[in-house]
Amino acid sequence: MSPLTRPTILLASPDPALLSAVEPFLLASGARVNVVLSAEDALAAIASSTPLSTPPNMALLDVTLPGMPISQLLAAIRAKAEAPRFPIILVADAVAQEWADRLSEGVAEDLIPRTAELPYWKLRLDMLLRNQSQAQEVEALRDAALRNAQLDRLTGVYNRETMLAMLFRETDRVQRTNNSLSMVLLDIDDFGHWNSRLGVDACDELLCQVASRTGTLLRSYDLLGRPGLDEFLIGLPSCSTANALTLTERLRTEVFAVPFRVSGESIRLSACFGVAASRGRSPVVVLREAERALEWAKAAGPESIQCYGGQAHPDPSPVTFLSATSGDELLAW
Repeated sequence: MSPLTRPTILLASPDPALLSAVEPFLLASGARVNVVLSAEDALAAIASSTPLSTPPNMALLDVTLPGMPISQLLAAIRAKAEAPRFPIILVADAVAQEWADRLSEGVAEDLIPRTAELPYWKLRLDMLLRNQSQAQEVEALRDAALRNAQLDRLTGVYNRETMLAMLFRETDRVQRTNNSLSMVLLDIDDFGHWNSRLGVDACDELLCQVASRTGTLLRSYDLLGRPGLDEFLIGLPSCSTANALTLTERLRTEVFAVPFRVSGESIRLSACFGVAASRGRSPVVVLREAERALEWAKAAGPESIQCYGGQAHPDPSPVTFLSATSGDELLAW
């Protein structure tokens, strides 16, 4: 068994005979075993679980643990929100009504008689660990499906629906705090030309590179989405229009002025940009303003930046598309 997949089992009992019989069996099965002798130590072992201190995959709790009643210990364990859900197995002399009630309430998953033979212990523990592993796999698949539903499948940035939902959340924060929020909508110039010239696969790679380069210029809490084929939308919380324009200049020079490498060629892309400020209004309204500003930028020509409600941005200086020093042939249209 790989060390990375070894289960960690908390074995809590004051009974030397039980510990001497069960601990070697658990170790032989490949598990890590943490032995404690009291209810307080059991609770501390669970509460102190951190990424550096692996939380248990299972807890075996002797109902005769000293320090506090077992019902109180179970309640304290389940009340700890930071503690992950893991199976709890009670160890008792007999299946008394109290322990049957704990099982029916779902506070504990199983009960093993203290006098059970080792083959029975192995059967029960293997089944519980297998069930837990399957439950964790299902949960991981559910989380992955949720993430995939939120992301653009090609570039890995947010899709349009998720981007709007997150912008609504940020707008709520703007309304509460009277803070700023800006949007930048960019569209790659004449992307249809590159689709015809390079093919779909190469252009898909170009879009991924654009998303990756753009992401490196953003803060950890900025938002990046792909609402259209060759469009990217950036949400900038706590960012004024002036700062958004500064970032847009950086996008134009650091993302698009540097050639992209795809299919063994150097490709020089450019983009137009539309900027709009939230001012606490609906993201749908602000997005429409960014789209309008983007239309103005496209009308002004490649690499233009326009801000809705602001002064027209000056046209950029001409850009050289061929390099005499790099040795690359920079393709242009």
